[in-house]
Amino acid sequence: MNAVAVLLVVVDVVAVAAASVTIGLGSTWAIAVAGLLLTVRGSSRLYRRRLRLSWLHELPRSLMATASVFAALTCAALFLGAPGPATASTQWAVLLFAAYSEPARAGVFALGRWCRRRFDRCDRSLVVGAGKVGADLVRAMLDHPEYGLRPVGCLDSGPVATQLPVDLLDEDLADAITRLRVGTVILAFSHGDSPLVEAAITAHRLGCNTLVVPRMYELHADGPDIERVRSYPLMRLGAAPTSRPSWWVKRAFDLVVAGVALVLLSPVMALCALAVLVESGRPVLFRQVRVGMDDETFVLYKIRTVRMRGDDDSQIRWSVEGDARVGPVGRFLRRTALDELPQLWNIIRGEMSVVGPRPERPGFVREFSAIHELYWARHRVPTGLTGLAQVHGLRGDTSIGDRCRYDNYYIANWSLWLDLKILLMTVGELVCRRNR
Repeated sequence: MNAVAVLLVVVDVVAVAAASVTIGLGSTWAIAVAGLLLTVRGSSRLYRRRLRLSWLHELPRSLMATASVFAALTCAALFLGAPGPATASTQWAVLLFAAYSEPARAGVFALGRWCRRRFDRCDRSLVVGAGKVGADLVRAMLDHPEYGLRPVGCLDSGPVATQLPVDLLDEDLADAITRLRVGTVILAFSHGDSPLVEAAITAHRLGCNTLVVPRMYELHADGPDIERVRSYPLMRLGAAPTSRPSWWVKRAFDLVVAGVALVLLSPVMALCALAVLVESGRPVLFRQVRVGMDDETFVLYKIRTVRMRGDDDSQIRWSVEGDARVGPVGRFLRRTALDELPQLWNIIRGEMSVVGPRPERPGFVREFSAIHELYWARHRVPTGLTGLAQVHGLRGDTSIGDRCRYDNYYIANWSLWLDLKILLMTVGELVCRRNR
């Protein structure tokens, strides 16, 4: 949240407090009005980071959010049987809030534009693509600093048909972002060979705000995720999952679930270990190097399901259905996924998550990255005990390309609800075994 967004929150807090005092609302109703107003307006993205600081542009959304609170409080008062004067006071408080907050919001937007122009309060920006669109965007940003973007270079390895007012770079995007201390990357139409999807993922991984000029931009309408620099629409890509506050909730959930599961399932793991010991001897635990987040390797733990015969070739040999090395106990452990339980310890150590892309061995990661587009992008988040690909039947000897697409879809659309949905689907798969 930047300075303008913080000021908008402050304005709304002061406005709702002033309205409550003016009307003389009781503390209970005042807290209800304040909480509902801030929650609804926040969920309406009135406190978001934005390029275009226009009060008139934001006014319909702001009034709609306030009207929704007015209607909700009116319905709540009627449902609870609140006295007529109390209901009327609450309604007047919301109306006064709008009267107080909207002029102040206009002042905040005007102050933000002035600070951007006067004090160069702009984000250092890099434009990927030096064609006509990229050049026009650079000129617009230089001529109109009130959008909060200061171009420091254009990156393109292809021919440039127009004169650029900034340096033309021909280097790796990650190196350029680091060297120039770039905060925002704008993806226009590049002439080079580097796919824009890879550029967007690279910018995300380095913590940059990422804006994309959409195809057929001339016909692109405004929307919740659309910014504008003069006449050019820019789609703002969501922040990387690991940079969101809700990611800490995911990590806390991982610790609680893994800790509780280790305690409750320890007798089950002991019985599994005993069965393996009786069938094929030691070792009971199987350790294998896997690739995790940011290509870091870690040792993954499983209950051994394969009979040990000579040298360990697990790092280079793909396990397939009907493997003669897998005995009855091993087949049962694999079919029920009980062999995966020791990975709860990997989750507690922070090397894995409950939900995420499946971790793979280093040799296969190198092989698949060379064959399958964006396979490497799976490693933007921690790997998981279960994941979107697994619950859609992509386990064992199945399509790596399909797994890659599911994993990248998961990362692009990550939310706490998506994690919960995958967990529920995992339970369904274990119970029904529809995809086995």
